Amino acid sequence: MDFELNDDQKMMRDAAREFAIKRVKPIAEEMDAEGHMPDDLLAEAGELGYFGLLAPEEYGGLAVDTLSYVLAIEEIGKACAGLAITLSVHNSLVEKALAIYGTEDQKKKYLPKLATGEYLSSYCLTEPDAGTDAGSIKTQAVSMGDCYVLNGTKSWVSTAKLAKIFVVFALTNPEAGSKGVSCLLVEPGIDGMSLGAPEKKMGLKCSDTREVSFIDAKVPKSSLLGEEGKGFKIALSLLAGGRIGVAAQSIGIAEAAFEEAVSYSKTRKQFGQAICNFQAIQFKLADMAMKIDASRLLTYRAAVLAGAPGRFDKETSMAKLFASETANFVANQAVQIHGGYGYVKEYPVERYFRDARVTEIYEGTSEAQRIVISRDILKD
Repeated sequence: MDFELNDDQKMMRDAAREFAIKRVKPIAEEMDAEGHMPDDLLAEAGELGYFGLLAPEEYGGLAVDTLSYVLAIEEIGKACAGLAITLSVHNSLVEKALAIYGTEDQKKKYLPKLATGEYLSSYCLTEPDAGTDAGSIKTQAVSMGDCYVLNGTKSWVSTAKLAKIFVVFALTNPEAGSKGVSCLLVEPGIDGMSLGAPEKKMGLKCSDTREVSFIDAKVPKSSLLGEEGKGFKIALSLLAGGRIGVAAQSIGIAEAAFEEAVSYSKTRKQFGQAICNFQAIQFKLADMAMKIDASRLLTYRAAVLAGAPGRFDKETSMAKLFASETANFVANQAVQIHGGYGYVKEYPVERYFRDARVTEIYEGTSEAQRIVISRDILKD
């Protein structure tokens, strides 16, 4: 289904598909087992432009439209969900933040290196006691002369070990609550900044995830991204892009699980025939295909709207919610179709099942998406 793709979008999809099939998929199981992505793979992704999809051209990026970005994340997510989320965070949350809110000096300093993948990045919003309620963050950045002094802990920070720049949200005016949140660009290695041990996760094992802590860590005032006290608005403005990325990643996982299920059902024989001949299996495959198509249409619609004026929170939340639930449904059904073989690592549906689970949690839980959707429906 082309969804009326233009030539550039088709080219992006096809190139990402080739990279995913030839370079990523063959080592996906190995990356999952070892818990990291090889440097040469990340370097190649950078050379091909996947770390600069949304960066402006004047700073070395590709500046593709949102649908092209979705197509790339979808294809790469089909091969390795861990690499897909690394690219999604880097592009939609960090590069986008710099492109929109950065000063010219900040853009010149960071965007060219981010666009090539020379610098990887992390996004630090969530805290141990501030998940869905992101407005309740406790990390503080106290103004002292020409510096901010950071104190606090950030949780579930993707790519933390490899990152050369962290986008950190902290309170510069605690009395103002969410209106006192500011956004800072923090480089690793400063005194008082430390990384926790890698999280032992169910899925996305090749994507490094850790806590990042600050104890009297000094960062220069020039690290402020946007205006002081506008950090929460910055975070909210980036959520739509992050959710579209997770929706695309979810579609990729679902597609991969579906294809494995179809292939297995044609070769696995029981009672003297391939199990795809049984109506019970056929109905599962039909439901899987239907939900994937619906997810893709919702996500592509949200991507198209992202390039048009106006707000599209409802459509973005619908895409993220439906696609993430589809990924979990399809992966679950794929395991069921495989029977006992779906429960062992020799078959990739086991990994897809684990990778899918978090898509309903990060970038806004399914419950949070339903709140966004219902509020839009009921607004005056």
